[in-house]
Amino acid sequence: MKNRNERRSFPSGIGRREFLLSLPGIRLAVESAISEGEAAPTSERGESLTWGPGHKATPRMKAAFVRRKGEYDFFWPGQGYDGEAARRDYSEKIVQAARDIGIDLVLQGQVIHSIEEAQEFATSLTEQRFDAALVVLLDRQEHAWPTAHRVAETGIPTIVFAPIGAAFTTNVQPLARKPGVFLVSSFDFNAVKYGMRMIKAAKQMRESRLVVLQGKQEQESRVENLGTTLRTLPVQTFVQFYREMAVTDDVEKIARYYTSRAKKVVEPSWEDMLNAAKTYIVARHILEKEKGDAITMDCLGPASRREIPVPCLAWAKLNDEGISAGCEADLYPTLTLMLVRYLFDKPGFQQDPVPETVQNTLIGSHCVCPTRLDGLSESPARFSIRSHHSDTGVTVRPIWREGQRMTIAQFFGPTKMLISAGTVVENLYSPPVGGCRTVVNVKVDGVSDVTQYPGFHQIFFYGDNARNLKDYCQLFGIEVIEAS
Repeated sequence: MKNRNERRSFPSGIGRREFLLSLPGIRLAVESAISEGEAAPTSERGESLTWGPGHKATPRMKAAFVRRKGEYDFFWPGQGYDGEAARRDYSEKIVQAARDIGIDLVLQGQVIHSIEEAQEFATSLTEQRFDAALVVLLDRQEHAWPTAHRVAETGIPTIVFAPIGAAFTTNVQPLARKPGVFLVSSFDFNAVKYGMRMIKAAKQMRESRLVVLQGKQEQESRVENLGTTLRTLPVQTFVQFYREMAVTDDVEKIARYYTSRAKKVVEPSWEDMLNAAKTYIVARHILEKEKGDAITMDCLGPASRREIPVPCLAWAKLNDEGISAGCEADLYPTLTLMLVRYLFDKPGFQQDPVPETVQNTLIGSHCVCPTRLDGLSESPARFSIRSHHSDTGVTVRPIWREGQRMTIAQFFGPTKMLISAGTVVENLYSPPVGGCRTVVNVKVDGVSDVTQYPGFHQIFFYGDNARNLKDYCQLFGIEVIEAS
């Protein structure tokens, strides 16, 4: 048996530019080297490196403005409000947002001036099978709010935007919490843009192909409500590809990439690094072959039998590239990773929850954690290279920022989601603590007894986005579970 105290020396590191250019199937036009600490380009984030339909999904949205005919008068929004200037300004913003997000937008040129015209607009949504509607109310009177109600009644996900001056609380109350509606009463157009991003994310979830490596059978199915296609393959598919995978230059360059950037390499040998890099190449090959947007695998079985090394480094790297990779073939946490990626352009940390009863905090512990916690286009967190907690293989252990606001989420089936917000308290180290290598202690908002916190493999991710997730759930008919 190999003496794990005897470690081979590591070869010298290579630049990120050389690394990117070396990956199989990737052709990048890189004009200059990327200095350490710079934001990653789109190609490194993975968007151009994926083959699944979910990443390319483009929803169809129809938008229209609503106001009365003629000049404004005594009633709100008042004679001082320039409705035509507002229409021009918001038209530009809506078109630009659709372009930025990737939405096929039809912006109706004719302003809706009556309830009859509102009905025509609503009918066109269903007849032409749009994925969503955006109604901009530049008025508070007459048919303005009845138009919003008429569109919402179609059952098509509807964004209602009422700039300040177009609504009282009495106007918004009937729609504010209505399933299928996202209502914005504000001057902050970013909220509308987020609403459009929700439409895009839902379309991506419906169009995505999730590769599931589990069991012995090959099959295909769809997730109720979410629509995601599950492409299930025998777990031995991964094992077979791994056995056939040689140590190529590409494998060595991936191993060098991590060892040269790690703050410290603790347990793994160079041979361990090469084997871990091979698991990444195998995963990418399967994703390409199956045209997958995301992947999850029953890794514990073949890894415990030593048929493959634990694929923790590969899964961390995939998540950093924007390709959601879930552990242990656990379906709904993986679907949560996918939604977080599509909504917020961030990777998540799927973890085993541990109660800390003295501090009443929740500890997330796992051996797969991405490094681009701030976002796929942001600089990675500092990390060290560790073994799996079984003292085999390779894991990436990033340092979470203390005091960072974060969100916890997990689908409980296709129609329910656990949502909480919290704050990172500290990073713990293994050893002296037992369990997995990345260990993050979090204070969860509003939880009086952490021992009763529901779920397992919940997703941790940076950002105070609990309210945003709740908005998504309302828009798409998902019940919110809140811990207390």
